[in-house]
Amino acid sequence: MVLSAVVVGMVGLSFASVPLYRIFCQVTGYGGTTQVAENLPGASTSESDRVIEVRFNADVDPSLPWSFQPVQRSLFVRVGEPGLAFYRARNLSDRPVVGSATFNVTPLKTGEYFTKVQCFCFDEQKLEPGQEVDMAVSFYIDPEILEDRNVDEVKAITLSYTFFRQTDEESEGTKNSTQLTLRTAPAKTLN
Repeated sequence: MVLSAVVVGMVGLSFASVPLYRIFCQVTGYGGTTQVAENLPGASTSESDRVIEVRFNADVDPSLPWSFQPVQRSLFVRVGEPGLAFYRARNLSDRPVVGSATFNVTPLKTGEYFTKVQCFCFDEQKLEPGQEVDMAVSFYIDPEILEDRNVDEVKAITLSYTFFRQTDEESEGTKNSTQLTLRTAPAKTLN
């Protein structure tokens, strides 16, 4: 009976390990996982004189027929000041395709201070054949970075995204939210 309970517990733990690891990374910034905030920092948050260059990187999995690149290569952002960057994606195929972006920042130790407020990466993105969109990411660098002596030497942070194709089965449950995201996100459709 005890052995059966241990086996069932181990199987349950194996299924829970991925979501638990994801939560651990989001809370601690481990592995360059960024933080997420509901709002930009308020006026009470004092901006620093420290400026950090935020560089932007974009990759696409070979199974996704999209072009995807940052609109700007980098921005200089004061610690505590909101930043806004755009990435451009285009569906190169002749049919609608749904993609999902993964992300991280380097150096990895800055993940706990890089905070996204709004991002195209929070939801799947559906692009119609030939459709091109600019997708926004709104972020700030948490002023708590100024208190961490382990990141004093950091002059630049690289925000990297990789888009992957979602299969029909994976995206079926999120069709409505994906279309809503494209309409409400600060993105514009280009002709």
